[in-house]
Amino acid sequence: MKGIILAAGKGSRLYPMTRPTCKPLLPVYDKPMIYYPLAVLMQAGIRDILIIIPPGEEGPFYRLLGNGAHWGVNISYEVQEVARGIADALLIGERFIGKDPICLVLGDNIFHSLTLESTLARAVRTSHQGGATVFGYYVHNPRAFGVVEFDEAGRAISIEEKPRLPKSNYIIPGLYFYDNSVIEIAKGIQPSARGELEISDVNLEYLRRNQLHVIKLDRDFVWLDAGTADNLLTAGMGVKEVQDDTGRYVACLEEIALNRGYIDVDDVHRMGNELSQTLYGQYLLCL
Repeated sequence: MKGIILAAGKGSRLYPMTRPTCKPLLPVYDKPMIYYPLAVLMQAGIRDILIIIPPGEEGPFYRLLGNGAHWGVNISYEVQEVARGIADALLIGERFIGKDPICLVLGDNIFHSLTLESTLARAVRTSHQGGATVFGYYVHNPRAFGVVEFDEAGRAISIEEKPRLPKSNYIIPGLYFYDNSVIEIAKGIQPSARGELEISDVNLEYLRRNQLHVIKLDRDFVWLDAGTADNLLTAGMGVKEVQDDTGRYVACLEEIALNRGYIDVDDVHRMGNELSQTLYGQYLLCL
């Protein structure tokens, strides 16, 4: 399985913070925002990763992440010249995807749970069996999101993008697992009224084919969309609280790579020495 991070948004809801830099490079507490979706892919066991970025941002992304070799992964980049919706990421990444299944994650989405790795492993297994696997997350006000409705047996029966009258409180956050037929599906959808290729239309097609699997996330599962100033602050405070309470870092790419066997402890300590003046570097030196 391969992974794509869509990190090409202008971040207009975060102006003026995003005038000098793009949204995924902003800090969420002690790490750049892009670390969090990258951590999700690595925790899912995905090592071949494409990051879709805005025009003119190749240098900053590469200076931060490089080709991923220091974490034992392979990172490449493509530019989305014009914002055409989430599903456009699948078309941009067609050559990268090849004949493999794919996980797509949004660059401003943050996921955390003690059961995150087992949840991701379940999604990977299901996707390898065919179809699509997405997640249902309970929110109090779902009108700004793609909303999924379930029948009494817990099966998904409808999806609506930003409905005025939502049929449930479960939304589909920005993490999607697809088999390889997603390329053909994405090529067949038409732009919405706002001129975008909607990911909800991709998911709807899988639903029509009876191939959409929706995993309801537990109430202790944390999902944040860091696309506004309030949410960015909330996300940073949430990460700090988790790290202070547990003593473990959220989205520590070096630790994930070490636990996965992609790098060894000497690699981690070498990177820790480079950051030894920071708490992050000192954490790495303790691993």
